[in-house]
Amino acid sequence: MPTAVITGASRGLGRALTERLLSLGWYVYGFSRSSPRINHPNFQEYLVDITDEPAVQHVVNSIKEAGKPIEVLVNNAGAASMNAFLLTPLKTAESIMRLNYLSSFNTTQLFGKIMARQRYGLIINITTVAVPLNLEGEAAYVASKAAVEALTRVTAREISAQGVKVIALGFGPMDTDLTRAISRDKIQKINDQIGRPSGTTLDEAIDFILEKINNSEIISGSVEYLGDIR
Repeated sequence: MPTAVITGASRGLGRALTERLLSLGWYVYGFSRSSPRINHPNFQEYLVDITDEPAVQHVVNSIKEAGKPIEVLVNNAGAASMNAFLLTPLKTAESIMRLNYLSSFNTTQLFGKIMARQRYGLIINITTVAVPLNLEGEAAYVASKAAVEALTRVTAREISAQGVKVIALGFGPMDTDLTRAISRDKIQKINDQIGRPSGTTLDEAIDFILEKINNSEIISGSVEYLGDIR
């Protein structure tokens, strides 16, 4: 039975991916601050603040003690801030960077060590089309995800020799808490820019992720977006 770790598993893409993997026979460890209330024998929830380094270390230690090989880590937890750059408080930018980038840095390092000892594993960092689009009004969010993409490329070079692959997958707006504060006109404009005028459903995003998980030829260090990005 393959095993995955998913951060931000209580809602949105993380929850939907968790439920899909469980339906496909995976064992899933879900990290989140609130309970996803998923009742399944192959699901283990960990209520943890992903930005709390000691707490995450404690959880990872307990997973190591369980002895299950970890095939996949999905760094999905994240947040956005829709503010004009000149009006964005430094505290907001710092908070977004800590959640979106530093937490992924930490979990990638912790589970990367486990995977390196296994000599196999896939780490998927979730990013956004807002990076290549240089989306105005989201400077803090875009900068944090650009850092995630850079982390993907560098770590892929460092740990590929140990059999661990690291990739980043980016999406346009989906119907999640992250996008509900964005106007419909802005969402439509983004969808048009990436060649997906009808938008992206959670199922379509999950199909894209599973396609990469099941592709043994996936190139480590690659950053791919669901959409036509030019």
